[in-house]
Amino acid sequence: MSADPLAPLDLAFWNIESPEHPMHLAALGVFSAHSPAAAAHAADLLAARAAAVPGLRMRIRDVWRPLSFGSAVREADPEFDPLHHVRLHAPTDDFQAEAGRLMERPLERGRPPWEAHVLPGQDGVSFAVLFKFHHALADGLRALTLAAAVLDPLDLPAPRPRPVEPARGLLPDVRRLPDALRGAVSDLGRALDIGASVAVSTLGMRSTPALTADPTGTRRTAGVVLDLDDVHRVRKVVGGTVNDVLIAVVAGALRRWLDERGDGSEGVVPRALIPVSKRRPRAAHPQGNRLSGYLMRLPVDDPDPLRRLASVRSAMDRNKDAGPGRGAGAVALLADHVPALGHRLGGPLAGQAARLWFDILVTSVPLPGFGLKLGGNPVTEVFPYAPLARGHSLAVAISTYRGRVHYGLVADAEAVPDLDRFARALTAEVETLITACGS
Repeated sequence: MSADPLAPLDLAFWNIESPEHPMHLAALGVFSAHSPAAAAHAADLLAARAAAVPGLRMRIRDVWRPLSFGSAVREADPEFDPLHHVRLHAPTDDFQAEAGRLMERPLERGRPPWEAHVLPGQDGVSFAVLFKFHHALADGLRALTLAAAVLDPLDLPAPRPRPVEPARGLLPDVRRLPDALRGAVSDLGRALDIGASVAVSTLGMRSTPALTADPTGTRRTAGVVLDLDDVHRVRKVVGGTVNDVLIAVVAGALRRWLDERGDGSEGVVPRALIPVSKRRPRAAHPQGNRLSGYLMRLPVDDPDPLRRLASVRSAMDRNKDAGPGRGAGAVALLADHVPALGHRLGGPLAGQAARLWFDILVTSVPLPGFGLKLGGNPVTEVFPYAPLARGHSLAVAISTYRGRVHYGLVADAEAVPDLDRFARALTAEVETLITACGS
């Protein structure tokens, strides 16, 4: 398999990383175990299957040649050994505590940047697997595809062949210069629009110190499981989408959390970045990130749960009408117009700018509607974890699986020692919305 140049956004994620802020996303899958030996058997299966998945053999190598100075490529690791990536741990009675500890560790950059940590449960009837993928290797959808490739095979229809994408050269094709010029003009307009939107988004904005933190390199995770039927009950009364309700739940939980810890929610309207995947189903060249985003103000300061939900719904409708290609949330698209060396030199600065751009990440990770298994052991819960941006203390990821909603929370452990309190606030907010809807 030939070396593939990293797309600009992938290169940005590769260079933003620091020891205090590793740029990996993750998912914690909890399995019902058929026997006390199920976890060890699962680790053996993962290692054996990983060897046959081409995407898991890919390392990222920096390039310093002329014309591509400062770039990087994705290429097969000739010394790939799955045993360097799949690790069986001692039994534990707290999967979330172990996941937080493992989320602190950056992935080894000289090897394919992913890991699978198998955590046996002390009860002997459950185990968990924490999958970690560097954001330069995969976005949420791509990570799901890679993880699914090492789970038990599913009887699915064969995918249609993808169209072949032309190889990317180092120099532009002169025959395409007129189209490229028109595209450059359009891109300039988009860049100006995004820049103006970012500036406007800061006007009259008040966040809270609880959502900011100097880097400590520590991590804490928590998980919350909600009944999807409860979410649908709210949606059917007030309208909108399931995602609108789930984001409003985050806003209400933040309000409750801030008030309980004594920080106060009055006047607090933090900016939430809502990533939007631009990946087309069965698209060519599936590796790497295809991301944009929406930026919206969370109505944390509003004491009325139904008004909070209405505000979220209106903001999301406006974002969808504008589309993911423009607006303050689309800053990621500008990465395509920064040269490789610019990403290399400006990566640390770009990482520090996250605090100026948004205050909290709230992302949804789609999961298949069918049941997942490993070694015949069924998945009972799936908690996604987002990377924690520099300067931020908390990130929220959401997945829906088998009729239940899973919130995966990642926080700076020193800045947010009470992450479990925020987790409880999420559950309480759903109950509040149900009561407010009279259902």
